[in-house]
Amino acid sequence: AQLEEAVSTIASFPPLVFAGECRTLQSRLAAAAEGKAFVLQGGDCAEAFSQFSANRIRDLFRLLLQMSVVMMFGGGVPVVKMGRLAGQFAKPRSSPTEAAPPEVREAQPGAPAQLPSYRGDIINAPEYSAAAREPDPRRLVRAYNQAAATLNLLRGFATGGYASLGRVLQWDLDFMHQSEEGRAYRDLAAHVDEALAFMRACGLDPDSPIMRETEFFVAHEALLLEYEAALTRQDSLSGLWYGCSGHFLWCGERTREPDHAHVEWLRGVGNPVGVKISNKADPEALLRLCERLNPDNAPGRLALIVRMGARKVAAGLPPLVRAIRDAGRVVTWICDPMHGNTESVGGFKTRRFANVRAELEAFFDVHDDLGTVPGGVHLEMTGDDVTECVGGGAAITEMDLSSRYHTHCDPRLNAEQALELAFFVASRLRKRRERLDQEAKVARRRKMVQ
Repeated sequence: AQLEEAVSTIASFPPLVFAGECRTLQSRLAAAAEGKAFVLQGGDCAEAFSQFSANRIRDLFRLLLQMSVVMMFGGGVPVVKMGRLAGQFAKPRSSPTEAAPPEVREAQPGAPAQLPSYRGDIINAPEYSAAAREPDPRRLVRAYNQAAATLNLLRGFATGGYASLGRVLQWDLDFMHQSEEGRAYRDLAAHVDEALAFMRACGLDPDSPIMRETEFFVAHEALLLEYEAALTRQDSLSGLWYGCSGHFLWCGERTREPDHAHVEWLRGVGNPVGVKISNKADPEALLRLCERLNPDNAPGRLALIVRMGARKVAAGLPPLVRAIRDAGRVVTWICDPMHGNTESVGGFKTRRFANVRAELEAFFDVHDDLGTVPGGVHLEMTGDDVTECVGGGAAITEMDLSSRYHTHCDPRLNAEQALELAFFVASRLRKRRERLDQEAKVARRRKMVQ
């Protein structure tokens, strides 16, 4: 009864996003599938009620914009910016129960040895107690309200002048001021400033709306179907149904079976959608899934988000890419270098920056070898100065993990590590652009000779 009441309440609320915005995003993803744009998805593993604040949203938004500037400057293509925000409240878990952590066993000798797993703040609470782990349908309404407040803030940031290119270039997160990435960003900002000064000298206006505003979209895993169904609305213009909880929605490795409920729901909405793909995916099954989710082969409708692990991409990805390419399927290939590289160190879940970067590098290598398009990157990250992933220029060690380990679920890149990865992506995009330009020149010369 409580669940029905919560779902009914959300169904009576306004949509969080609009069909026209989803169609705009699909056109941007179509450009990314052709190599004419690049997708940047980033944000928390799981949004938490307790960590909800305007400052946190602002810091993540700022970081995503800084990363996009780095990638645009290096790659010479627009960057499609998507936050794992305003809906990333539910988490799939590999086990229905979890054991009491050592600190709980030590502090509470009588605590239960096992309890139901934490499944995200939209379902239950992370604290280790029977009461906290009890599912509470009222959390769905709280999740909607937090998502609505988040989107309100993001829309203000994106269109109110806060995201103007001039401001983005001046931002400098305090704890990154002395870092190598901070210095590299300031150097890049100086070059862009020179370009803006040149525009002014030519009589062009760097303060025009196109320079003062930015497109920003939100995305999450469509895991809790009761919540998603309550926000499924019919577009008055097209008559199509849209999932109005977010612009881009995806199903995970555990929920992507073609005849299961999550794929069936995604099949019925007009949003651009994604599917997480591991090395376990079979080429024929993947083609059937593409047919199920995108029977018209519409560009920008379907993204395949690859999450294999650094050691498995080189062998696991090529057969899938070849199958999609040879079948003439249009998809946007996105690399998730986070989920296949999780390990446990001293009781902490972590990821090694070297492995994250290696998986991303292998992703680019595979597409370069096969003549296909690396379309984007999908990161679990935060604008906070956390110590959850080891390595990178931040030089976080295993001993540092306990100092600022704040995630409720999986480890995230901090701002310095995320920006370092953005510079790496920019370098690969630049190399790809230079190679394609050179190939085009050679082709033109051959044509002239003929």
